[in-house]
Amino acid sequence: MGRKIKVLIIDDSAIVRKVFFQELSKESDIDVVGTAADPYIARDKIVRLKPDVLTLDLEMPKMDGLTFMKKLMKFYPIPTIIVSSLTQTGSKMALEAFDAGALEVISKPSSAYSVGDLRLQLADKIRAVSKVVLKKENKTESVKAVIADRKAMSKTTNKIIAIGASTGGTEALKTVLTAMPVNAPGIVVVQHMPAKFTTAFAKRLDGLSQIKVKEAEDGDSVINGTALIAPGNFHMLLNRSGARYFVKIKSGPMVHHQRPAVDVLFNSVAKYAGSNVIGIILTGMGADGAAGMLCMKKAGAKTIAQDEKSCVVFGMPKEAIKIGAADKIISLANITQAAINMI
Repeated sequence: MGRKIKVLIIDDSAIVRKVFFQELSKESDIDVVGTAADPYIARDKIVRLKPDVLTLDLEMPKMDGLTFMKKLMKFYPIPTIIVSSLTQTGSKMALEAFDAGALEVISKPSSAYSVGDLRLQLADKIRAVSKVVLKKENKTESVKAVIADRKAMSKTTNKIIAIGASTGGTEALKTVLTAMPVNAPGIVVVQHMPAKFTTAFAKRLDGLSQIKVKEAEDGDSVINGTALIAPGNFHMLLNRSGARYFVKIKSGPMVHHQRPAVDVLFNSVAKYAGSNVIGIILTGMGADGAAGMLCMKKAGAKTIAQDEKSCVVFGMPKEAIKIGAADKIISLANITQAAINMI
């Protein structure tokens, strides 16, 4: 057995600290080395205990988690999972935390899911981020918007771009979507993210992009110049009625411990859009999306996997490449241009 992953839990709620400690202690490869009720206690414990991963509450007394993380990432970067309430303020702060270097987000324990689901999801996230090597300066390479030939793009009304992402995907999707031309084909996206956070995430991307970005609603049409983000805690599937593509939003069992799951979207895309698809799999933990991408490829779709060097976590793309699901392996900065070229 290898060395256990050392975790420090930072949260002002004694109940959250207790639940996380008890549940994570059941994992044989995770060692909860300590807890802290505020950033000042956390600072001292980080120096003394040298944790590999932090779970960090954002709304705390004395100093909020976002301010603490910004200071920490500047001088002593540690892979961090944000623990946030399902509120508009919590969602906004969580997105700011991603900008500051956070790698994952999980919602505070509630009746929305069982303690068992919480343990599996949090443990998986801890394993994924523990492998990430952070640098003091971790700026995303700037990417210019792709200029697409309007005459050529006028023929893409039946084309679809399907994208799946997980750990590191919030920044990767920002890179891909903000570079999309205003007349890009309709885009459907699954990003592993809890309920509520996807609303704020879609609004943030909408403000940064030439295309329209929105959280998907049941029955939304997939149209040129629009990207639909699957809502947290719901699966998103593509469907078709005549020449019209639209999405279905539904509940159902988790797939790869995820809801929404990339495989659920990709399998439906393969079924209803076939060779009209460009499939893209971005940075993320686990194998979600690999089998679905292979299904798309077999149906005639063209497929792209993000390369290892530009991934935060080379899990999902690696699994897709391993089973021969990816036509091309491309760095993040070049994915949008490659997708438009394929069209």
